[in-house]
Amino acid sequence: MIKFKFFKALLLSGAFFQLVTGLVQAQSSSLYFPPIDSDDWEKISLQQAGLDQGEMGEFLNWLSETDTRAFLILKDGRIVIEEYWGNKLTGLGQMDANSYWYWASAGKTLTATLIGIAEEQKLIKLKDRSQKYLGTGWTSLSQKQEKKIRLIHHLTMTTGLNDQVSNLDDTSPSSFQYLADPGKRWAYHNASYTVLEKVINEAAGMDMQEYFRINIGDKIGMRGFWQKNGQNNVFFSTPRSMARFGLLLLAEGNWDGKIFWSSKYFQDMTQSSQQMNPSYGYLTWLNGQKSYLLPGGQSRLPGSLIKSAPDDMYQAMGKNGQFLMVVPSKNLVIVRMGGAPGNLPVPFLLARQIWDRLGPILK
Repeated sequence: MIKFKFFKALLLSGAFFQLVTGLVQAQSSSLYFPPIDSDDWEKISLQQAGLDQGEMGEFLNWLSETDTRAFLILKDGRIVIEEYWGNKLTGLGQMDANSYWYWASAGKTLTATLIGIAEEQKLIKLKDRSQKYLGTGWTSLSQKQEKKIRLIHHLTMTTGLNDQVSNLDDTSPSSFQYLADPGKRWAYHNASYTVLEKVINEAAGMDMQEYFRINIGDKIGMRGFWQKNGQNNVFFSTPRSMARFGLLLLAEGNWDGKIFWSSKYFQDMTQSSQQMNPSYGYLTWLNGQKSYLLPGGQSRLPGSLIKSAPDDMYQAMGKNGQFLMVVPSKNLVIVRMGGAPGNLPVPFLLARQIWDRLGPILK
């Protein structure tokens, strides 16, 4: 009882929050942050990182044969590996540190971060009805059904909208059809995510590109832009910019002493957001959970998403193998951009192949 009273008093006094903030700042202070107005970035050797040069060389040789265009590993914020292969996205010249590449669905995690910042700025609340920002009739549901959908359901892929329609990218009301009540069914539905752009536009009074630039891009030296591709809104950036965003996530929103966020939202973003698919947070894939669902399916598969990767890893994952992997326990950020065989919205097999080979090296 005494311990409980002490803990309650600690919470009420605000000391607990100060303690947690101090721990986050301590972690952040152990990280290196590249300057925001320069291409300079400290590097460490494989030997300094405790990695075997021969084993890493074999891994990189294999990786180069998978249509990988860019691959980076950060340890404590410093570059250990930075490799480029093949041509730029435009086909004009060789891929390099200044080349832009698409994020595909890996951009979902960036959008989730912008939503979290908007909530911290009190522009939105996750419990808000989607109608507040998208207007009445943004779906083909009845008014009673549509009112039940809230912002949190878009972030967790639990809107209940039908994922069996002919075009999962179509954001027109006719393609948003009722299948289940919100929060009762998990389904990877791209269009229900895409409309979050309109939420940010409406809540912030500016387009998402400007909101990103002001709240993240300019503050961490991250170069990138959103571009329409059909009905999708796709983010493009340099590989190093993706790594910068990963470092911001690893530092839990504390970029070299500058606090970007402090709300519980960002803890929740990288934890199980619902019970149907424990391996999904807020538009972010989680490792080390007891089961997972794959896009397009409803069969729960047992075990961790990437069994050979650390349990605490979380990922932004996109079509053709756009991966941003964050491993807090090892202070690692890993970026992979390029192509991949097949047409899966999230190429899990490639991620597993990478970790089957990379995991033993990093250990």
